[in-house]
Amino acid sequence: MATRAGRCTWRATAPSSRRRPDISAIVTSTEVDRSADDVFAYVTDPTRFVEWQQGVVSGRLDSAGEPAVGDLCVTTRRIGGAERPATSRLVRLDPPRTWSVRGVDGPIRAAVDVAVEPLAEGRSRLTITVDFVGHGIGKVLVPLVVRREARKEMPTNVATLKSRLETARRA
Repeated sequence: MATRAGRCTWRATAPSSRRRPDISAIVTSTEVDRSADDVFAYVTDPTRFVEWQQGVVSGRLDSAGEPAVGDLCVTTRRIGGAERPATSRLVRLDPPRTWSVRGVDGPIRAAVDVAVEPLAEGRSRLTITVDFVGHGIGKVLVPLVVRREARKEMPTNVATLKSRLETARRA
C-alpha cells in the first residue's frame, strides 16, 4: 500500500465518488386555487402539519396568543419507529406572505421558508424551501439520508396540501 501524489494505490480501496454531494436546499412550488390568506393560514399552522406532511405525528406553536417572531414550534415526527420531537424558532413572519423557522435542537435542524404569492382570480403560488444543518451525527446523516428523503417527500407533501386546500374550497 503506497501513496502516489497523495492517493492510495492499494487495489482494495474503492475510488471516491465523482458525483457531487447533494447539498442544495429543496425548493417545491405549486399554484393553489385558494386565496393567499387561506393558503398561508393552513401551511403555517403546526396543528395542521399532520394533515399534509409525511411522518408528522403532532405539531404545536408555543405562543401566548397570536404567533410572533421568537415563538417556538414543536413538531413530532415518527422516524425509525420512534416519535422524535424537534423544536424550531419562528424567525420571520409577514402574513400572508412569508413564514420562516429555524431548528434549535437535535442533531438535524431544519430551516424552512414559506412564501405565498397572491395570483389573479383568488389563486396563490406557494413555495416551500427546506434545508438542513447537521450537528454531531447529523453532519453525517444530512447529506447521506435526510436531504434525499426530504427531496422525495416534498412533492408528495405539497401535492397533499394543495389537494386538501382545493377540496375544502369545493365543499
